[in-house]
Amino acid sequence: MIDSKKGTGGKIVALNNLPSICSKLRSQGKTIVTTNGAFDILHVGHVKYLESAKALGDILIVGINSDKSVRKLKGKGRPINSEKSRAIVIASLQCVDYVCIFDHHLPLEFISKAIPKVHVKGGDYLKKNLPETPLVKSIGGSIKIIKFEKGFSTTNVLKKIRKG
Repeated sequence: MIDSKKGTGGKIVALNNLPSICSKLRSQGKTIVTTNGAFDILHVGHVKYLESAKALGDILIVGINSDKSVRKLKGKGRPINSEKSRAIVIASLQCVDYVCIFDHHLPLEFISKAIPKVHVKGGDYLKKNLPETPLVKSIGGSIKIIKFEKGFSTTNVLKKIRKG
């Protein structure tokens, strides 16, 4: 069994602990940035995306879709890696300050608990089509779209693996 406390420096936190953590950070004048996703097989596109997200503020909190929500979003056979494994890998990145697993296919509860100044999504999204845009705006935050690194996606990685 993987111990999520070792090697992650306490970066993996429960969803219910986010409000108190974020309140303390805001009281210290920190700008909170959030993003979310499955992050099923970490690749250079993810790393560059997360580094770019971190550059938009002081604290980067990454919401990881639970296994159940990934299956609902991505279909049978996904995720490849468990939510706990994915959280540990993301938490090991220097640019990530906190990781939180959430159980819904949309990150609305995650965002409402973190109350970010900036919420970041990848270049395959449009602000106007994001279900989280109204929530982020209502809490005084903004949405930033970060361009994708061409040629990098979990789907492409899986296709290469399946080809052998």
